[in-house]
Amino acid sequence: MPGPRRIAITGSTGLLGAKVARRLADRGRSQVLLARDPSRAPDLTGAEVRRADYSDSEDTRRALAGVDTLLMVSASETPDRVERHLAFIDAASAAGVGHVVYTSFQGAAPAATFTLARDHWATEEHLRASGLAHTILRDSLYADFLPQMVGEVGVIRGPAGDGRAAVVAQDDIADVAVAVLRDPGRHDGRTYDLTGPEALSLAEIAQTVSEVTGRPVRYHAETLEEAYASRSRYGAPEWQVDAWVSTYTAIAAGEMAAVSDAVPTLAGHPATALRQLLAKTATPA
Repeated sequence: MPGPRRIAITGSTGLLGAKVARRLADRGRSQVLLARDPSRAPDLTGAEVRRADYSDSEDTRRALAGVDTLLMVSASETPDRVERHLAFIDAASAAGVGHVVYTSFQGAAPAATFTLARDHWATEEHLRASGLAHTILRDSLYADFLPQMVGEVGVIRGPAGDGRAAVVAQDDIADVAVAVLRDPGRHDGRTYDLTGPEALSLAEIAQTVSEVTGRPVRYHAETLEEAYASRSRYGAPEWQVDAWVSTYTAIAAGEMAAVSDAVPTLAGHPATALRQLLAKTATPA
């Protein structure tokens, strides 16, 4: 009988990758943690750490040797992220990886309003064309990050209008990823939208943050001109500012509003509501 599949995890030094790796370790699964800086990888029972980055280099192909199933957490946001993704997929193919699970974004499309969702689409298309068995997890906006959208004066600002987003908890994404990694054949060729249980407007999100934390928070619907002006003080490059602003305009366009049943179906538990997530970590004001 063949042994268990060899699972490799990218992004183990980040939040989502680390959550997946810890869940696999808790279930007694051996795994390979791929990290650009191995010293930052979590110390987990049954985990082998290998140095690798998002390139099609000899070192990367060697690090992927013997891997059956690969979780490819999307790389950090850079102007060349698509090129790095495509090179990594090519390295996985050359190394003989059997199945790639890729974390994409809800609404990924060639003409998506959110500029970085276009990058995810390009990655998805290359993965489909590679011939590799694959599963795509299209995550909605992370619910965990919503409190960080609140400015110093208690205002969420952005040109989202009255649009809604089906924000998703990272723990739910991790639970789904583990379910797919443990039995990837069942999910070959599938694309799943991973969302929370409801789609919320930013006004409703602000109200929920206020009620749970006790901190007064409100939403200000910026115009496009206001959005670019309020972010210009950070000195970020144009592509980054476009990404920030288009996060909100994608909400306004309804591209994050669809609610999926993938989390309860695949993770085996209800999707986490924003109020429930905030209540776990919030410190009342």
